[in-house]
Amino acid sequence: MHKIPETHPRYKSLKERHKIEEGYKKGITHIQGLIAHGRGEAFDYLIKEKTHRFAKKAIKASAALLLIAKRPIISVNGNSAVLCPNEIKELSKELNCKVEVNLFYRTRERVERIVNYLNKFGINALGKKAKKKIKGLNSKRAIVEEDGIYNADVVLVMLEDGDRTEALKKMHKKVIAIDLNPLSRTSKKANITIVDNITRALPLLVEEIKKLKKFKKNKLIKILKNYKNKEILEEAEREIRKSL
Repeated sequence: MHKIPETHPRYKSLKERHKIEEGYKKGITHIQGLIAHGRGEAFDYLIKEKTHRFAKKAIKASAALLLIAKRPIISVNGNSAVLCPNEIKELSKELNCKVEVNLFYRTRERVERIVNYLNKFGINALGKKAKKKIKGLNSKRAIVEEDGIYNADVVLVMLEDGDRTEALKKMHKKVIAIDLNPLSRTSKKANITIVDNITRALPLLVEEIKKLKKFKKNKLIKILKNYKNKEILEEAEREIRKSL
């Protein structure tokens, strides 16, 4: 990996970019994933590459929903696998929930590579035995494991396709999205949208889950009742407009 001086003003962002690049060389990320990452970088730049109040409110609501859920699951693609495997492991451990590899550019070999890569970090990911299909979805993201995404009640999605978010909602699942673009279909269709970089959001989500674990269920329900996703997206959009 190219040596990036720590004094560089965008050191963290460039490191993430190189992780995606290295992931592509290993067959974990897809070439389209590089384009998607660049699009996300543009929105991150517009929110000044920091976690805002609107993201923290969404993170709190997400933690409450994941703790209430009976069968929560973390959906992982190539980009998220290389960017934050340790955070995914910690999150799945705190929730005692499953992780499933789900890909738009899906091949059996690529799923196996990502599953094996996650295994190195202590994540026993699903995905290799996916045979069920999400109704109304024509892409290969429709292919899921029955004991994973198919039967989950809450799905945490990162770097997502809007059509799958819609399809999951039609299956009466709650969807939590981490998406830097508050204008995307994913952001608008999800029950909760964290407008933030996944590398910043996931550690904060883990900490919030640890904190809310002490709360009784009625308090967690109250947090969710007071949450309004549309308002969060409007706050994020206002912040972007300020940057412009």
